[in-house]
Amino acid sequence: MSKVAKAAAGLMVVTILSKILGLFREQVLAAAYGTQMYAAAYSTANSIPIVLFSVIGSAIATSLIPMYNKLREESGERRALEFTNTLVNLITLICLAIAIVGAIFTEPLVKLFAAGYTGEILKTTVNFTRILLFSIIFIGLANIMTGFLQIKNNFLIPGLVGIPYTIVIILSIYLSLNHGIYVLIYGTLIALAFKFLFQVPFAYKKGYRYSLKINLKDEGIKEMMILIMPVVIGIGVGQLNTMIDRSLASTLGTNIVASFGYANKLYEFVQALFVTSILSVMYPKLASLLVKDDMIAFKFSLRKTMNVIIILIVPIIVGAVVLAVPIVRVLLQRGKFTYEDTLITANILKIYTVGILAVAIRDVMARGFYSLHDSKTPMTNGVIAIVINILLNLMFINFMGYKGLALASTIAGYIGLLLFYFSLKKKIGNFEQKEIFVVFTKSLIAASIMGICSKFIFSYISKNINPGFVSDVISLGFSVGIGVVVYFVIIYFFKVEELTSIIDMVKSKLKK
Repeated sequence: MSKVAKAAAGLMVVTILSKILGLFREQVLAAAYGTQMYAAAYSTANSIPIVLFSVIGSAIATSLIPMYNKLREESGERRALEFTNTLVNLITLICLAIAIVGAIFTEPLVKLFAAGYTGEILKTTVNFTRILLFSIIFIGLANIMTGFLQIKNNFLIPGLVGIPYTIVIILSIYLSLNHGIYVLIYGTLIALAFKFLFQVPFAYKKGYRYSLKINLKDEGIKEMMILIMPVVIGIGVGQLNTMIDRSLASTLGTNIVASFGYANKLYEFVQALFVTSILSVMYPKLASLLVKDDMIAFKFSLRKTMNVIIILIVPIIVGAVVLAVPIVRVLLQRGKFTYEDTLITANILKIYTVGILAVAIRDVMARGFYSLHDSKTPMTNGVIAIVINILLNLMFINFMGYKGLALASTIAGYIGLLLFYFSLKKKIGNFEQKEIFVVFTKSLIAASIMGICSKFIFSYISKNINPGFVSDVISLGFSVGIGVVVYFVIIYFFKVEELTSIIDMVKSKLKK
């Protein structure tokens, strides 16, 4: 089993643990605050600093890897570390400035993210946001530490950062019920700080040494700034999509905003588990292959990454569409989270999940462009996709309501994928893309059969045992479990080559 496959498998296992704990966090939040005013205000306020700087932070982490590899190859490890420290200090100052400006102009900032908020909910969201804005500093630094650790082939620790984050927030939710909602807000700020602080000792162990010096004339920084602006725009379109959806959703009611937040968390669970964990391992490899000028291996890795993601994501899409209501009911429906909230969240989840394949494959292609030091193409394609999304949002919300917002994002995602596909083919030529279409077709056929079986099994078990939470868990567990077996048996008989890689990952972890 290759080192890349082992790293991806290890990261996936860690991500499973982290995201299961994250789901529990959402269950606790839903039970405590449902989709009422505090839940909507918290969801909006929590998303603002993430959108404001995770865009730049993700762009930095994405650009740091090829730049660090290049400087290390040309001038050695010490030079690359000096560049990293200049970046750390610059980002700290930039983040502090953004936080201060944001704290001064918080109300108009909130109105950008939630155009429909007025009165008490607007005031509450402004107060929450003013506190959480300072988390931008920790978000920025955490992204740099993540990039550094991935360069050093440590993928496990970045995957674990969600665990202390989630534990702190769960404790904050419980304490806030007796000591006031602001315990949750300050707890979230501390939790975000842990995302950075948790990684520091491990980065130090891998050779990172902090220096206060800032070299504004650093050629690496200048080159990175030129590279990073298109990356910021390219990555930012995804966050901008989320911002637009939530802003328009705020005109439909606070319960819709909260439901979008919960559906987005469930969507992110799948994305982090099966997309981010694979890309985190593959991207440094793609960048290093191009440093060595190995285009054949680059194309091969790119194609295989897409195929593995397709095999894993397609059945999840079908399963989410078929079983969205029982999934949301089991995970979230308790306390102040009602059955009506379940239906709204499930409808959003269905439509969002259909679009996850477009986002995943587009992200793989984008990493390919970044490895090629081409950040303009992803930026251009991303801008086109966001314009389409805005137009579709404004069209669909009038006759489909909140469902139209989710559908617009999904359609725009697939249009963006087509743009990326044609751009990549033009950039690197033939990368045996027919194999990708073959794998997708086989996966879709297998997933469709799986979906029919899962729906039948769920309905049959539900009708033959007493209704309730335990019944839902048993029915859902059996239908998902049998569905997974059906899917992979069919894929096996279809002789899909990439299945071997997935089986190797599982075998390796089971042996350990």
